[in-house]
Amino acid sequence: MKINRIQICKVPVDVLTMEQTMEIIDQAICNNKSVHHVVVNAAKLVNAHKDAALRESIVNCDIINADGQAVVWASKILNKPLPERVAGIDLMQNLVAMAAEKGRRIFFLGAKEEVVSKVVDIYKSKYGSAIIGGYRNGYFTKQDEPVVADQIAASKSDILFVAMSSPKKEIFLETYKDILNMPFIMGVGGSFDVVSGLVKRAPVWMQKAGLEWLYRVGQEPGRMWKRYLITNTAFIYLVAKEKLRSAVSYKSEVASESKISA
Repeated sequence: MKINRIQICKVPVDVLTMEQTMEIIDQAICNNKSVHHVVVNAAKLVNAHKDAALRESIVNCDIINADGQAVVWASKILNKPLPERVAGIDLMQNLVAMAAEKGRRIFFLGAKEEVVSKVVDIYKSKYGSAIIGGYRNGYFTKQDEPVVADQIAASKSDILFVAMSSPKKEIFLETYKDILNMPFIMGVGGSFDVVSGLVKRAPVWMQKAGLEWLYRVGQEPGRMWKRYLITNTAFIYLVAKEKLRSAVSYKSEVASESKISA
């Protein structure tokens, strides 16, 4: 399947539905083709604007989905609409179900030991132990990274989910993807916390309304309000700037065509 890729805030985003994304991943695993996946939201686009290493790790991915509803709205404002939001946690849950159905193995990396082990126990209980290729918590040093990458590679899993903060997970995957040598690798942020029950996900109506960030602030106001205030404001600014630049460019093109016609 040919993927149509647009640019939002100078970062590429793929024009894909959840179903199309699942199909591409399934085919890649069947063909043992390595696919590096990433999702982007408003905060990640803002951070990529000022963090060259993060931006590079995103650009080099094979699939780049819009995780945040704000990114979908921005795409419409910029006249290059995305069909829907493909939330990372929803994609992860779908891939776990598909792994159970097709006999694939998953390695879970990230979060605290009690969290990742609980996630593994939950999936074992629901789908059986055959889908578990291995797991490890996300607390390790830079010096430990090569050893962790080797441990994951040795598991011979088909899928790797990495639940660590951004940009650590993106840069880890970009740095070690050749060593990991796995058909599908994906950063899943705080998804393990949600699956384990440590963090509650926003109600569906808030997800559709693009208000998950507000729900998150309500859960951890002391830590999250400033982060979302800064990143959301910065994202609005970047989108407005891009919209203005596009409008100016369009007027310039029209003026040039008018001169040629005259």
